[in-house]
Amino acid sequence: MGLLLGAARHARPARTVPEDAAGRRSARVSAPLARRVAAEAVGSAALVAVVVGSGIQATELSRDIGVQLLANSLATVFGLGVLITLLGPVSGAHFNPVVTLAVWFSGRRGGDGPTGRDVAAYIPAQVAGAITGAMLADAMFGRPLVQWSTHDRSAGQLWLGEVVATAGLILLVLGLTRVGRDRLAPVAVASYIGAAYWFTSSTSFANPAVTAGRAFTDTFAGIAPASVGGFVAAQLVGGLLGLALVAGVFGRRGTAVRTSPPAHREASGATSNAAAPTTATTTP
Repeated sequence: MGLLLGAARHARPARTVPEDAAGRRSARVSAPLARRVAAEAVGSAALVAVVVGSGIQATELSRDIGVQLLANSLATVFGLGVLITLLGPVSGAHFNPVVTLAVWFSGRRGGDGPTGRDVAAYIPAQVAGAITGAMLADAMFGRPLVQWSTHDRSAGQLWLGEVVATAGLILLVLGLTRVGRDRLAPVAVASYIGAAYWFTSSTSFANPAVTAGRAFTDTFAGIAPASVGGFVAAQLVGGLLGLALVAGVFGRRGTAVRTSPPAHREASGATSNAAAPTTATTTP
């Protein structure tokens, strides 16, 4: 029943629309902090509502746990992809404190990431949105708005699963930007989360805000409050590991990354040599 949550574009939309090395122009737009915070809160709420609501629906329609997890994971993949597509141009569609912190850390020297003020505003909005989303899902199915989960998830293998899931998410989020493929974030991030539902023992929460929100619902997607601390600690460790993997795989920010030429030429008229790879310098 995992999430990310998270998402995968530059943390703070650029105030200008620069060209990259291939002559492409970014589609990101600028938005005031208040609107970006609202987008993070709404996105986090919708994300948790999808996770919790689809879990409730699945348990009401089937007694087979495998079918329940399949329904829950599919709903999460579709919902997450839509939310990143819709809200990414406004706030970056993080919906995840670990993603926010990772993008802030990676962009702090170049000045192209979120500021400390942005981080301080994003994280509370993400947590509050996640809790609201859990309550909304319970309300839609006629359940108590707050009912602490009794689903214990305290075990070493589950924490390891969270480390792996979160490290992979950060590698994907920052890696896409390093190679200039962040426009693929809606599909790539949603696909990764869908896969991580099944290949990690924890079912890939990978998101402290979502973890906290899911403690408020005693349903299929819930997590006992006593288990939240261990999951959040594992997610933070995974975030640090993800940053290390980005540095190891892609090098320091600002280094050249060789990529294959695009299948089609950009509408802007930029050309590439189809017989040889192009070289682009990208930063997170």
